[in-house]
Amino acid sequence: MKKIKASAPGKLMLFGEHAVVYGYPCIVTAVEQRVRVEVQKIENDILKIEAPEVGVRGYTKKIKSLGEKANIPKGVIFLNMAVKNFFKKYKIESGLKIKTKSEFSSEFGFGSSSAVTVAAIKALAELFKIKLKNKQLFDLAYKTVLEVQGVGSGFDLAAAIWGGTLLFVTGGRKIVPLKIKELPLVVGYTGVKADTPTLVRKVAELRQRYPQLVDGIFDNINFVVEEAKNSLIEGDWQKTGELMILNQGLLEALGVNTKKLSDLIFAALDAGAYGAKLSGAGGGDCMIALGSERMKREIAQAVEKAGGKYLEVKPNAEGVRIE
Repeated sequence: MKKIKASAPGKLMLFGEHAVVYGYPCIVTAVEQRVRVEVQKIENDILKIEAPEVGVRGYTKKIKSLGEKANIPKGVIFLNMAVKNFFKKYKIESGLKIKTKSEFSSEFGFGSSSAVTVAAIKALAELFKIKLKNKQLFDLAYKTVLEVQGVGSGFDLAAAIWGGTLLFVTGGRKIVPLKIKELPLVVGYTGVKADTPTLVRKVAELRQRYPQLVDGIFDNINFVVEEAKNSLIEGDWQKTGELMILNQGLLEALGVNTKKLSDLIFAALDAGAYGAKLSGAGGGDCMIALGSERMKREIAQAVEKAGGKYLEVKPNAEGVRIE
């Protein structure tokens, strides 16, 4: 039977971490490390999934049992729920085989779960000849993520769908593509997998104890995001770098930074980066630095010397597509 393939990019948060959870805007960029999903109808009334990069081979589940979360391997729960939601919304009953392939590890914090969810729904829409606009795809993917995680702003889904660099507000209330020609980023991985739900909870608890202080930090992050939107469009890397450093200081105040992240950030700055900051929830995962094309190699070497892993990442990438 006919096979359909779709791919979606990962993401990097540029500005607005944590504040985005509370309805403030953030800026996110899609990265050209992609997750590929292949879907195919099969005769049996079951869902088959092969996802070797997350250690899942030969997984099967009856289509009528897709809503049951028990005994679903962690690596395929997003796929399982995406198929369930798609079939329910469009009243489809069919056996299905899914294969996935990822160009990046889920360890890096590039949003692999969101990318695989988006690619799967896009492929299913093509397979069953259903025309989905980007916002419809977002809403279905966001519903899936909320069912699995309980919380989430959806910025990584938006990056996977629209691609490029976006100004985003939680739940897709505002999604504005930013026209950016280039983005000379250096990305360094700390070697530590971030625990995003715990960090989000930590900030929420801090906000409960000091609501005025923390909301003041969020207000300042919002100001940084608005300024960064303009400096990115203008290609003013000096100003963008200064704003990265300001954003980093505000995130430090929220208590989500680590010594390892700081080591890599200061190494990048000492090597001549315009600016550097953590990217994402903090606690580990990646840091990003902005430098001229001429300086990128030196910055990358400095990050590695400080104990980080330099990741070759192309930002501002194309969104989800049929292949």
